[in-house]
Amino acid sequence: MSKTSGSHSFETFKLAWPLIITQVGHVFTGIIDNIFLGQLGVTEQAAGILSNNLFVLLLVFCIGVSYATTPLVAGAHEKNDAVLKASYFKNALYLNVAVAIGCFIILFFASGLLAHMQQPKDVVKLATPFFDVLIFSLIPLSFFFACKQYCEGLSNTRIALIISISGNVMNVILNYCLIYGYCGLPQLGYMGSAWATFFARLFMGAGFLILIFKMPFLGHISHYWKLVKINWKQMKELWRIGINSAMQFTFEIAAFAIAGLMSGSFGKEQIDAHGIALQIAAFTYMFGSGIGSASTIRTAKFFANRDWASIRAASHASIKLVLLVMGAFGILLLFFNKALPLAFTNSDEIISLSSGLLLIAAMFQLFDGLQVTIIGVLRGLQDTRIPTLVTLIGYWLLALPLAYWLAFVQKLEVIGIWIALLASLAFVGLSLWWRLYYLLRKNVGKQESAV
Repeated sequence: MSKTSGSHSFETFKLAWPLIITQVGHVFTGIIDNIFLGQLGVTEQAAGILSNNLFVLLLVFCIGVSYATTPLVAGAHEKNDAVLKASYFKNALYLNVAVAIGCFIILFFASGLLAHMQQPKDVVKLATPFFDVLIFSLIPLSFFFACKQYCEGLSNTRIALIISISGNVMNVILNYCLIYGYCGLPQLGYMGSAWATFFARLFMGAGFLILIFKMPFLGHISHYWKLVKINWKQMKELWRIGINSAMQFTFEIAAFAIAGLMSGSFGKEQIDAHGIALQIAAFTYMFGSGIGSASTIRTAKFFANRDWASIRAASHASIKLVLLVMGAFGILLLFFNKALPLAFTNSDEIISLSSGLLLIAAMFQLFDGLQVTIIGVLRGLQDTRIPTLVTLIGYWLLALPLAYWLAFVQKLEVIGIWIALLASLAFVGLSLWWRLYYLLRKNVGKQESAV
């Protein structure tokens, strides 16, 4: 019996809500750091934002590579193949760690770039040591995401939620203690926030990996670990899907990061305004990202049996759900654009600038939710090359040139940058919608005519 649209929406939401909270947890780490740093001063806050902008560029590449694990494990799980699931996990873990080590080496030598990014000198002086600590969290995060994507392939989305909440609680406590020197810990000032983030992420990565090996219901990994070997065919398969997913995220995040560097040309206040608005927008984005990840799980299961009718129904339900959720956030941002920045700063200038940026963020919520959800659907179908091309065009050939023209030539400054981001998200969202429509029309038609 075929499922109704409502049942598909319910199944997607059941998988999505732990993913949403987990995804929000990643953003919450940055928000907490930003709030604590904002209490120390504008320069300290700007230094944290600048460090994170550069760090995130390669972090999202590592995350993107790990995303290949979910559809492949989901397909093996649908076929009830325990050995294949364990093999995919082992090879994915090794691949993710190798990529993280490579990115770590790049970032290790990248801190010197901060001095050449036309940012305020006092900000760069504080950002450099902050960044040098932050990069050490890259490898434990590779453990976390390898485990997270594996569990998602098993349709288990709650363990990552528990780990994420625990890590964020730890980050809040350590921020407070290490910045101000409470509970017998050293008073490190703004650097305490960097160390708090590192230790919280170390806990999340190591803790998740231990749970995977200790909990039999997660695929008996400890039993199969020695039985499965490095499989270069699987490694190639993981890399094929993962590299495209990684490039999609990297193109988008890099565009936003470069936008942040552009905003730095207009002073510390505009850096902070951009950073505050971006973190709020990133918070809402994670709701769409959670729905997108749930869509990957569901479409991958149906794709394992080539059930295109169910793929169509599930993807349509996901799109309706994300448009409803992100539309609601758009309305909230319109009404609370002036109130939300108050949590980050008491500077009237920064509040005024960031509230204007949040009005633009309100306008791109639907497009942002649409693109990340459809990318999730297409990833479940192992269709990653066209989305990669679309994101390249949208963020690098459209967003960045337009941002430069509006910001520097038309002198709209940071507002012009965000108008360009709005245009690029609209292009990417609508283009990917058309790609999904094409695939569904082509394959559902074939399947129906064959019956």
